[in-house]
Amino acid sequence: MIEDIVIAPLTPEVREEAYRVFERTIPEAFAGEGLGHLMVEIREEIAGKVRLVDAALGIASGLGTLQPKSQAGEGTGVFMLVAKTARKVVGTISYGPCGKEIRECTRHVLDDVGELGSLYVLPAYQGQGIGAALIQAMAEALRERGIRQFCLDSGYKTAQQKWLRKFGKPYAVAKDYWGPGQDHMVWLCQVGDFVSGQ
Repeated sequence: MIEDIVIAPLTPEVREEAYRVFERTIPEAFAGEGLGHLMVEIREEIAGKVRLVDAALGIASGLGTLQPKSQAGEGTGVFMLVAKTARKVVGTISYGPCGKEIRECTRHVLDDVGELGSLYVLPAYQGQGIGAALIQAMAEALRERGIRQFCLDSGYKTAQQKWLRKFGKPYAVAKDYWGPGQDHMVWLCQVGDFVSGQ
């Protein structure tokens, strides 16, 4: 991993930079799957991540007002970390209530297990261990909060290949979820497996 990378909780000061990570990486992820033409879906995905950032910061949706820092993310259950260089945010990861796809693909068995998501790293910084460091840092933060499991999911074939190597066999596979040959995969993971020294 690049030595000047710092992983820290999301703060209001880097909110706009986190938005830019999504604006840059999500269109590229869609394009990598041959879905770059789905402009409406790309905009919706980015907007959803922007709402997630705001939820993690305790910003009331549509109001733009920040709650007191002690309340940020409370009530929404959303927690977010960012990877930063001295100049900018280069990656993100979140933890929060599991999303619609996980609930549907597992027939609601994992509804009470939180979801690890929003793992995005700017293209110029990919392949340098930043994603793995974000996962480890989030696992350590979850352990400190007494959380023992998390789930994650992916409909992107490229990401699925990475997650199969990192997380092993999926907990559930929804065949043709996004269309013929476009499966959705869900993993259930133990936090302790991703904490250093475990």
